[in-house]
Order: sequence, then structure tokens, then C-alpha cells
Amino acid sequence: MALLLSTVSRTNLIKQVYPLLLLGALVFCSAAASEEPAFITLSPDCPASFLRNENNQCLLRNLYQLYDSLGDHGIGGLKTALPAHRDGFSPQQIDLGRLLFFDPLLSADQSVSCASCHNPSQGFSDGLGRSVGIHGKQGSRSAPSLWNSAFIKDFFWDARAQSLEQQALSPLFSPQEMGNSPSQLLSNLQAVEAYPKLFKQAFPDTENLDLDQIATALAAFQSSLISLNSRYDQYAHGYAEALNPQEIEGLNIFRSFVARCSQCHMPPLFTNQQIAVIGTPEPEGMPRDIGAEKTFDSPLLKGGFKVPSLRNIAETAPYMHSGRFETLREVAKFYSDGRGHAVPEGEDLLLHWHISEPNLTGDELDRLVDFMRTLSDSSLLPSIPQSVPSGLKTMSEKNHEKS
Repeated sequence: MALLLSTVSRTNLIKQVYPLLLLGALVFCSAAASEEPAFITLSPDCPASFLRNENNQCLLRNLYQLYDSLGDHGIGGLKTALPAHRDGFSPQQIDLGRLLFFDPLLSADQSVSCASCHNPSQGFSDGLGRSVGIHGKQGSRSAPSLWNSAFIKDFFWDARAQSLEQQALSPLFSPQEMGNSPSQLLSNLQAVEAYPKLFKQAFPDTENLDLDQIATALAAFQSSLISLNSRYDQYAHGYAEALNPQEIEGLNIFRSFVARCSQCHMPPLFTNQQIAVIGTPEPEGMPRDIGAEKTFDSPLLKGGFKVPSLRNIAETAPYMHSGRFETLREVAKFYSDGRGHAVPEGEDLLLHWHISEPNLTGDELDRLVDFMRTLSDSSLLPSIPQSVPSGLKTMSEKNHEKS
């Protein structure tokens, strides 16, 4: 397999990447943890795994940049490159986005923040089959994980947003989620003494705080959520002892033309970023969620949803768009039980052609679960602010009170 860089360049990249991985987290988290109560100064340091250039931009560095083969056409090869990614935000924009992400001020009743549905301790999901917004309103779908958002091209289960910025703003103004309005959001932020100053630090060339800046800051923070140092990654880069024999067996089943998992969940991102109709049953008593049919105005995509990344999948139960399955074992068995077995009689769904009838044994299902657990990595988890500029209680403060 051809490498993207020359031997000299590879050596230079490795010299850049390892210090960033090992030391960058300490630098960034240390800077974030030592914030002054007034939040006067945003961090000048890029997060771990990012290198700041002379233009004050944070550029992503990782070992997958050594490879130039994309996806091996679904075979599941190990030394494959990642898709194109978003980077180039300033460290100040990323840090401002971090504060906004955890601040309940962004919701209409100031009761929930972005982190309420995207909890760092739960894989940036919320542990619910259907997320809950302001006034206890229950949504229709689960909260997708935000890890590795920098590599994703379409967002939400139904792929209705085409950029991180669109994805960031949509929940703010959704009646079922944060329920705010653009005018009220801007008014609330401007009323907090610290925020106009912070926005000026992050966007020094603009005069007034606006929605574009909010979207950029939130996108910048989400683009910094990188998870590429799991035990699987260590194995893929050549450390054979990173996985045990059962996990390697699970990897081989995952890549096989019997199970065919890797044809949709393609390494190293573990998604092909496509829409798939797989016939997942809805929760008891709920009608079929048409999914991407609405986004693309196509009846052929009825019940179709984005193929999610499996990165940190062990931390994001329950599974599927509505949390239909509680465990990874249930998910694996659903696929093994055969094409369309859970689709009600008389319902017409155009099931994805990859869905077959692998009829895996119980041991093979267990090995698949063993392997999927090796995709967990939160080593570059960002620092969670203990307080936010608005002075409202953060998620961590509320959790502390409950305990």
C-alpha cells in the first residue's frame, strides 16, 4: 500500500503527532482548568492532536495521514486513510465553542445545554433512546455521538444538515430541543458581560456578536473532538498485541464477506457516511419513522438513516435511531437474524442490498461485540468547564448535586 508521505515526511509527522498526543492534552486541559472566574481569556493553545500554525489555526495531525488508500472498497483494510476533515479554526474559537457547548444560556428556558444531550461521559450521547429537550419534551430520535465530527459530511440521523455549522444551530431553534429564537439567543449572550469580550477574542475582525460566530464557535469545538487512539487504532498501526485473540477473531468476522459489517461501517471512521434502509423495528407502539425519505423527498429512502460511526459505540447505548436495542449483542443479533425479519407484514421498505442472512453463531456474535469494544477511546476528552460565563449551573454541577 502506497504511503502518502515520503520516509522523511513520515518521520517528521510522527515526531509531530506523538508529542501532540502525549503532551497536548495536558497543555490544553491545564489551560482550560485554570480559567479565571470571569472567563476573560480564552485558551491560546490548540487541543491535543492539533498543531497551531503561524496563522493561529489549529491543524489536525494523526497517523492515518500516513496512508492514501481510502476505505479499501469496503473490505475493511487496516492501513487506510480517513475522509477529508474540517480544521483550521483558531484555538480561541475552539475554546469559546467549548464554553457555549456547556452553557444552558443557549436554551430558551436556560435549563439545557448542548452537553445535556451530548454528554462527554456517555460518548457525547445521552444514554436515552429518545432525547429530552426543554420542558421535558421527548424527541423522536436518539442523540448521535459527536466524536470525530470533523470527518462527517452530513449530520443528523436523516442527513438533513450538510455542515457542522448547520448542525450546531438546528437544535438551538428546535421546539423539541432547546427551543430558542435567534433574537432571544443573541440578546441573552449580549446581556452577559463576559460574552461580548470573549467573542471579540475569538473573532477579532468583526464588530458585533452574531449567529454566524455562534455557529462557527460551536463547529470549531465539535471539530476538535478527536478519537483515534483506541486499541483498534494501535493494532491498525502495527502494534499486534493491542488486541487479544478473541478481539482479533471479532475483527476478522467484522471484515468477512459473511457478516459484511465493514462494507457499511468502513474503517477507519467505521462508517461509509451513506443512508441505509435496514428495517430496524420502532419502539413498541410507535409508527415507522420515515427518516431520510423526508430529507431527500424520496420514497425509496423510507425508513433510511445514516450509517453511524462505531467509534466509542460501547459508550453510547441504547442503539439505533430510536434506541430500540439496549446492547451491542442485540444489535449484532438483529443483523444476523436475516434480511427484513423485523419489518411488519405488508410494509414496503427497500432494504439495503448489504443486508443478508449471515446466521452467525452465538460465539461469533460475542466476538463481534468484543471487537466493537476495542473502538473506545476518550484519551483526548476536552476539559469540562466547572462554571460558565452566564453563571448558570452546568451539567457537571447538576450531576454533583444529584450525587
